Amino acid sequence: MEKRILYFDCFSGISGDMTIGALLDLGIDQTLFLAELNKIQLDEYEVEIKKGLKKGVSGTDFTVHLHSDVQQHSHQHDHGHQHDHHHDSHEHKHDHKHEHKHEEHEHKHLHNEEPHVHAHSRNLSDIYKIIDNSNLSEFVKETSKKIFLIVAEAEAKIHAKTIDDVHFHEVGAVDSIVDIIGAAICVEMLKVDEIQCSEINLGSGFVHCEHGIFPVPAPATLEILTGMPVYSKNAKKELTTPTGAAILKALCSGYGSAPEFIVEKIGYGLGKRDMETPNVLRVMIAKKKSTDSLIMLETNIDNMNPEIYSYLFPKLLDNGALDVFTTAIVMKKNRPANILSVLCKEKNAEQIESLLFTETSTLGIRKYKVERAELDRRLEKISTKYGEITIKIASKNGEIIKFSPEYEDCSRIASETGVPLIQIYNEAVMEGQRKIFMQ
Repeated sequence: MEKRILYFDCFSGISGDMTIGALLDLGIDQTLFLAELNKIQLDEYEVEIKKGLKKGVSGTDFTVHLHSDVQQHSHQHDHGHQHDHHHDSHEHKHDHKHEHKHEEHEHKHLHNEEPHVHAHSRNLSDIYKIIDNSNLSEFVKETSKKIFLIVAEAEAKIHAKTIDDVHFHEVGAVDSIVDIIGAAICVEMLKVDEIQCSEINLGSGFVHCEHGIFPVPAPATLEILTGMPVYSKNAKKELTTPTGAAILKALCSGYGSAPEFIVEKIGYGLGKRDMETPNVLRVMIAKKKSTDSLIMLETNIDNMNPEIYSYLFPKLLDNGALDVFTTAIVMKKNRPANILSVLCKEKNAEQIESLLFTETSTLGIRKYKVERAELDRRLEKISTKYGEITIKIASKNGEIIKFSPEYEDCSRIASETGVPLIQIYNEAVMEGQRKIFMQ
């Protein structure tokens, strides 16, 4: 069985708008995406999606344009409180139009000064209401709330506040709502089985935050990225924002270098930075042969009536065992014994363990994790002169490797007809070869 994997390659960091740009660049239907995004009951913004280049790399640029009344409010508020999150005055002056919304607001939208929480701010509960009152799918709602909660918890911890005391300024909240919900919509539309990401480039330098100048990464970003692999290279700029970090934290089940897989699609989300290296987020859709993570339970038995095995094996299989077998051994004092081995999924291990303790004479069980690689399998019916028989066909990468008749069908027909079992089995093999390999 194959898994469909979404892999984030964060060699130039990650932000909310870069995430959506990259996912859309994989070929998501933009009309359907915008229709889903319009389910948010907000009229304070418009989005712009366009193709562009960064250092010769073609990708998708996703931008949230806020309506003029909100932008004007933002301009007055930001300059009054000096919450701007730029790296130097030259950059702020010349790149304000593009960077102000996506790479500066990700920090300054969190306002924790209790004496004057702004009248146009929203807390986490307000944002949850916006999400819950929409017609978005349950997956998008729950994923969006999970991402917002990660950001809010990080800010609350840093500033020694409760989550309810963390407020999102109106402009920043709209920006973040669109980016976070938009990312969740894209992930749902891609229908992947697993999401992973590379080591995350944080950038370097210093940023102006609400409470002063901090080294990159800013406190909220670093708090969110706890436990995830990060590094700092190349740009003297902030490359990873809290929203980008929270998206990865909420979605990814694995981190690190790209695993062995077959790449199917590649997308690039354009950032708003101009650097020596391309400021892009690269994402990939890939397929990977899945291996089951299983539990092997084993115990040595030398003092049990062997007739019990005939009762025990079916019971273990009925309770989730994937395979049961014994291996003859010689124990201390030259006593003959058996190793009883049971293979099962992790979720069934506790039940299997309980059965081994209650149904056998064992006093102890060994447990360890194993991985199982297996061929793809399917069942087909074939017609023989003795009747219809099921065959199991095994394949790899679409190529049939082997097949075998199902014992239960052959045994039943043998009992009903009196024809020797081996004769029915051989007939099924010949008919199977004719059908599968001689078509």
